[in-house]
Amino acid sequence: MANDNLDRNKILIPNGLGKLKTLEFVRDKISEFSGSNKPQGGVGNFSSKIGYAISLCFKEKEIFVFVLLQWASIGIAYLLWVLMLDWIPEEVWRTAAESDEGSIVDVILLVWSFVCVGIAAFPVGILTGCMGATHFLHKQKRESTIAMCLKLVMPRAWPLWIFHWIDGWVTVKQIFERIPPDERKNKILSETLYYAWKLGIAGILPSILIGASFRKSARNSIFFVKDNFLEIAKLRAGYSALCWIVGIAAYIGSAWFLFAFDILPEGGEDELYRHMYTIYLWLGVPILVALSIVMLILRPIYVLAICDLFSEYLSSRNEKVSLPANPQTFSGA
Repeated sequence: MANDNLDRNKILIPNGLGKLKTLEFVRDKISEFSGSNKPQGGVGNFSSKIGYAISLCFKEKEIFVFVLLQWASIGIAYLLWVLMLDWIPEEVWRTAAESDEGSIVDVILLVWSFVCVGIAAFPVGILTGCMGATHFLHKQKRESTIAMCLKLVMPRAWPLWIFHWIDGWVTVKQIFERIPPDERKNKILSETLYYAWKLGIAGILPSILIGASFRKSARNSIFFVKDNFLEIAKLRAGYSALCWIVGIAAYIGSAWFLFAFDILPEGGEDELYRHMYTIYLWLGVPILVALSIVMLILRPIYVLAICDLFSEYLSSRNEKVSLPANPQTFSGA
């Protein structure tokens, strides 16, 4: 359980920290009192939130628009990433495979991957913020429309973009470390730090939405997780477990897809290097299918559940959320 010695008046995030260092500071603070063991029973706790999230989705149908656009944004970013592969000559692929050290291909793909994550992070950040906005509007018994959600979120576009860019890159790096497994890395430590990261940033999105600065949102997240550690940890564990199931299914499905549709070329490695673009392009099919389950079903539930917990946290502290007024309806002459 959380360490009760975490003093609200003593936790100060140094002003000199950049946004990435600020989030790492949050992760490290969460690690201090979260421990290395993940809570059990996460799937059950995650399931208990499905009712609220699903009912809200059907009451506020613009959520379906937001999640579909999120999925499409990531699909477009993946396509942009794959297009880079078509520009890399076969000889460069072969040289990179034969080298034990970093190659120009590694540098190009690293930089291009970071750029593509950033491209996807802007619409994903805005649309995720819009999902959270529907929750806060619903709690205040106000009409939630696409226009109103955008009015609430767009002034917060910059911190939402940076936050989702950093978090997206951390997530992508963790996925790359898992597939294929890198025996040189300490997997338990890596997964524990990643889990602490995800716990630590749980309150940043809703805090940004209600108007807090990036640094203040990071600080708010520490106290939010500290005061609701068990609920958030179980919720995150359930979400992560279900994402793991989808991820494993996607890994198996990708292997089946490559062989079932004869996408892998015959002729050994020489032919493989000539078809890197084609292979990754077709791999987008099973990847986007798996991503649709996460982005269209699991992630909205998690985001709405976290926002709901954050609302309860604010209520327990007698803090009120101040949202801008609904945009006026235009009436022509």
